[in-house]
Amino acid sequence: MRTRTTLTCLLTAISATAAALALGAPAAEAAGSVHLAKIYYNSPGADRGSAASLNAEWVTITNSTSRAVSLKGWTLTDASRHTYTFGAYSLGAGKTVKVHTGSGRDTAGNRYQNRGWYVWNNDKDTATLRKAGGAKADTCSYNSTRANYKNC
Repeated sequence: MRTRTTLTCLLTAISATAAALALGAPAAEAAGSVHLAKIYYNSPGADRGSAASLNAEWVTITNSTSRAVSLKGWTLTDASRHTYTFGAYSLGAGKTVKVHTGSGRDTAGNRYQNRGWYVWNNDKDTATLRKAGGAKADTCSYNSTRANYKNC
């Protein structure tokens, strides 16, 4: 009798596990990430702080998940601790947002740090993306003067 009860419990557990896998367990739903995609750290021309030059310095963040992700409270920081904090903003599934150094009107695809001078060093730096609670979501570093950008 004990063997039959144990076997029944084991079969029930296996069936429940198989059903959960077939329906998509939570880990499968979390496939993809919100991550740094590119840093354009050396805007064209002389670094004189013009609006066009500041806005030509940017970082792209991509959401490769299948759901929109709220970035409210997330931060983007360089090695010198210049920090941009996202306000109320949701990055759609499969979408990318460009975070510019300068000023402009925030849209779904472009956010602005509203800084009057450059953030990203032209030779080397590290970008860090953190979730609202402080957990590190991604980092991307570069150490080169031979290019204007880094694909992360």
